[in-house]
Amino acid sequence: MGVWELLLVGVVMLLGLCGVLVPGVPGSWLVWAAVLVWALQDPNGLAWGVLVGATAVLLAAQVLRWQLPQRRLRESGATRRTAIWAGTGALVGFCVIPVIGSIPGFIGGIYLCERLRLGRHGDAVTSTRTAMRAGGSSVLAELFACLLIVGAWIGAVIWG
Repeated sequence: MGVWELLLVGVVMLLGLCGVLVPGVPGSWLVWAAVLVWALQDPNGLAWGVLVGATAVLLAAQVLRWQLPQRRLRESGATRRTAIWAGTGALVGFCVIPVIGSIPGFIGGIYLCERLRLGRHGDAVTSTRTAMRAGGSSVLAELFACLLIVGAWIGAVIWG
């Protein structure tokens, strides 16, 4: 697979990661479809292993999301800015502390957005808890799964 095709797959994955944060956009399916296209274009054991792993991770994330509260973030007062801060925090956390850093990064992004909006630590903590209970944990589960898949894909492309 050429550089331009890999870049296109990466762009689709990035759009999928952004789509996880937007209600109604099938972000996780975009990430999975990008891995599928990559595996079909570059058929080797590593590519198929990443595809099977991506499928298993996304299925596990969907089962976990069914167990968590539904997305009711708008009712909790979360805005699009909150989603952008949370997603950016998760991505930065994923890069700084590989894999597990996305969880504190996501929560930290929500906290930072609420701290800037509300001004006080106590109010920001309360608002962060409310956002996480109102569906933030569901978004975090899906985003974490997609970040794992993108990380596995990048590792496979670099070392494979």
